[in-house]
Amino acid sequence: MQDSIAYLQKLLASHPELQYEIREKTWATDFLRFYHSQTNYNISKLSTQLSVDIYKGKKSFSFQVDDPQPAKLEAALRDAVGVVDKLPEDPDFVDLESDLTLAPQRPVTNNIEAIPLASKTGILSRVAAAASMYDFDIFGTFICNHQTQRLVNSNGLDKSSEVSPIYLEVKAVHNKSQVTVLETFGGEDFSFFDEQDFSERLIRKIKFCSADIVDVEPGHYDVILAPRCLAEFVQYLCYGMSARSLDNHSSFFEGKVGQQVFPAYISITDDPIDPQLIRRAYGSDGHIYRPLKLIEQGVFRNFMCNNYYSHKTGLPKNGNTASCLRIDAGSKTLEQMTGSVKKGLYISSLHYMNFINPRETSLTGLTRDGTFLIEDGRISKVVNNLRFTERIERILNNVLELENRCHTIPFSENYNLFDIDTIKAPHALVRDFNISSSTHTI
Repeated sequence: MQDSIAYLQKLLASHPELQYEIREKTWATDFLRFYHSQTNYNISKLSTQLSVDIYKGKKSFSFQVDDPQPAKLEAALRDAVGVVDKLPEDPDFVDLESDLTLAPQRPVTNNIEAIPLASKTGILSRVAAAASMYDFDIFGTFICNHQTQRLVNSNGLDKSSEVSPIYLEVKAVHNKSQVTVLETFGGEDFSFFDEQDFSERLIRKIKFCSADIVDVEPGHYDVILAPRCLAEFVQYLCYGMSARSLDNHSSFFEGKVGQQVFPAYISITDDPIDPQLIRRAYGSDGHIYRPLKLIEQGVFRNFMCNNYYSHKTGLPKNGNTASCLRIDAGSKTLEQMTGSVKKGLYISSLHYMNFINPRETSLTGLTRDGTFLIEDGRISKVVNNLRFTERIERILNNVLELENRCHTIPFSENYNLFDIDTIKAPHALVRDFNISSSTHTI
């Protein structure tokens, strides 16, 4: 395969007036989908994508080429050169990244090879057999990726990295009531996958589904948020921890560096070296991705800032992107937390969340895949899916307890290159959570 970056650099050499940044991503995937407890299809795919930014003074233009062959690159660059002069200047652009420091090399296992199809189907067959005892079928995906990325720019930067994420999602669906529950695993080191624990957690939720299905009235409830829910709320919260959001005045954290914003038992770190997460060598602009404390014992510590916004805002550059978030655990078991709830809800998963006002951290969304009523410290009934309207800062300030263990939760960003991020989070007991209505559907 021809070196597409070298070929594009050769073309760019005839345009010395241009600066450039080139990002090449080569992505292999083994994608297994299962349906009604049977393998639906298994796809293996290899793709290469080139993303390019060219700069002429303070003017810039971006383009992307899939399967970058010479003729495609020539045409794309020709079009870009023809367009860039017609674009407005960005008065805040200063220069591209010039830190050429390389991250330490680390061994990366290719999980496509390490977890072959027979291993995947064996795991899923055993999970399906366990679920079938309760008249549940399983649906979902088991994805292994292997990605290499390379970033070069006209300042001499040339950095490469490798990652091999895993994404397992199992949704169990009752064949009569259509009640659903969800269990996931993600990361890069499959030795952390505990099949017995995974199955037991799924079956525990399945057993709760034998209870009656009810609606609950709108109101404020004590809730236990599953790790997936807490992780997703923190993902949304981190939009306001970027220098970009600070610059456009949409950040809740504007003017709050060094201030206590949450209880002292809330700590959030962007940690690319945690072995249970999908690890990253480089963040934005090729800056070495290092652990960054965002919330430390309730105190807001840092904005995530790339090269561009460091020049524009004067904030220190770190290149962090909130791709490796870790929410510190607490001291209570899930059973202790559930046992303390007189009447409340267990919320397994969230769906269709949208910001109402990012600066206020207000949003709305739905529950899904297992919402349960808690009465006298025990899960008693299945609850139809609910709509909530809340502020993330209020949720975190209303956290009463955090579970004494964290779970690694995977999120798939899109259905193109199947980019996968992971977050470590515990269960959280939250008081006074605002349920705005019932959907009256399971």
